[in-house]
Amino acid sequence: MSSNVENKVSALAAANTGASLKPKRSGFKVMLGLIGMVKPLAGYMVLAIIMGIIGFLTAIFITVSGAVAILDVLGVNTGISLGVVFACVIVFALVRGFLRYAEQSCNHFIAFKLLALIRDKEFFALRKLCPAKLEGRDKGDLISVITSDIELLEVFYAHTISPTVIAFIVSIIMCVFIGQISWLLAAVALAAYVVIGLFIPMYISKASKGAGYTFRSKSGELSSFVLDSLRGLPEILQYNCGKERLAEMNERTDSLSAEEDKLKSLTGLNTAITNTIILIFDVLMIIVSCTLFSSGTISFAGALVATVALMSSFGPVVALANLGSTLQNTFAAGNRVLDILDESPVTVDVTGRENVEFDGAATENVTFAYDSETILKNVSIPMPKGSIIGIQGRSGSGKSTLLKLLMRFWSTDEGSVTVSGRSVDEINTDNLRDMESFVTQDTHLFNDTIKNNIRIAKLDATDDEIEQACRKASIHDFIAKLPDGYDTNVGELGDMLSGGEKQRIGLARAFLHDAPFVLLDEPTSNLDSLNEAIILKSLKEEGKGRTVALVSHRQSTMRIADKVYSIEHGRVS
Repeated sequence: MSSNVENKVSALAAANTGASLKPKRSGFKVMLGLIGMVKPLAGYMVLAIIMGIIGFLTAIFITVSGAVAILDVLGVNTGISLGVVFACVIVFALVRGFLRYAEQSCNHFIAFKLLALIRDKEFFALRKLCPAKLEGRDKGDLISVITSDIELLEVFYAHTISPTVIAFIVSIIMCVFIGQISWLLAAVALAAYVVIGLFIPMYISKASKGAGYTFRSKSGELSSFVLDSLRGLPEILQYNCGKERLAEMNERTDSLSAEEDKLKSLTGLNTAITNTIILIFDVLMIIVSCTLFSSGTISFAGALVATVALMSSFGPVVALANLGSTLQNTFAAGNRVLDILDESPVTVDVTGRENVEFDGAATENVTFAYDSETILKNVSIPMPKGSIIGIQGRSGSGKSTLLKLLMRFWSTDEGSVTVSGRSVDEINTDNLRDMESFVTQDTHLFNDTIKNNIRIAKLDATDDEIEQACRKASIHDFIAKLPDGYDTNVGELGDMLSGGEKQRIGLARAFLHDAPFVLLDEPTSNLDSLNEAIILKSLKEEGKGRTVALVSHRQSTMRIADKVYSIEHGRVS
């Protein structure tokens, strides 16, 4: 595919899935989406909430018990002996310690289990989006989403959902408890809980609106830039542009640090506001309690217990207040995760149809455009069973695109692509891919052994089958000379091998897959004349009974074709 076509593909893919500095959905919708994922572990979440409620109540009543003890020492009759008070404190402390540990353990089990499930969903979604929706997408940004962004969701699942429910229920219980002493004191407590647990996090969250998403997006962009720089390090050194690249990296890092400073400043503001509001309500509670005691509305014991109960019950709502500055970052991460899960693939896998046997293929009046640029126009090419069909043309004419349509990576805008007389849109996707072998211009190699890189085409292949495929691809002799032979590791992206060696491994995969329909995109572009001749001979011999769609610029490669079609300006000539 030519550079201008690739740019169109990249632009279209980036428009569909690229990171934006503006979130696609509101924080409320993100929250609902993330909560919906808790369903498989709802029972554990309920257990964590129950333990959290009891745990916080025992912590609160340890302090309340202390107030009762003071009253007993002062000679105020509370109906509870000092011994009973101390026994209750010991029991409350032990229960609090156990339940705190159990609640946190349960919450983190939920969080990390869900992170694993979400990563599984992300990979499944990426598989459906690939290759059409992922062409041109920054790989570094994707890595950032499935690693650090998903990791940030731990805050939501371990420290947001159950604490919110716990704070709500504990606040109601405490309002009822204080309300038995005085409804006015209960109103003060309710106001304190609402302001600290609701208004403060809402205010801070609103103040940081967009900052979290900007931070996560810039973090993904930096990851992509660093990954790109590492992969292009030889070129950077070759052209002596390391200083410029480093300067840009530092500039991006400084920009990211500036966004992080904004978030940390909001965290500090959040803490300051929360502590100030708590102090104000503590003083207000003391004033109202003293006023009611002075007027004879409540007893001294009631005033002391109510005041101490309020002062010791801010734990659950403070946990919510502290979330105000972190939720934007978490929701931003959640937004990016949900963007991938909600993305619609260009083509949906076909299932449930009766499998077909390969009996030739064809394109009939196919028209296709990337975005607004038409690449193919009314292209009709028959590909009878057992024939080798050559497809040639200038760069950018749409030859590679045609092969991708045969693979159903994209769908046609007009016309049809058929295999065995049936539209590829009506053939089970697994069945279609079993019938086809596709060798692209660039062979991707995994950081694994040569043997495992070839075996990906047929997972149950024997060593003999792999060797035979490599002989047909004219690479067996090269592999045999390596110290570890087929167990040689190719390195990241196959960096240990040359372009021609990578290409021959790609051809070995095609031979091993042994499909009746072989699609070859410039299969000999990186090969010398000798290896080209060997491979063409193999293709000619192996092509008996198979259909081969052969794209190439080389006239020497086209000599094995039974019929050659030329595509110019998107049309067959």
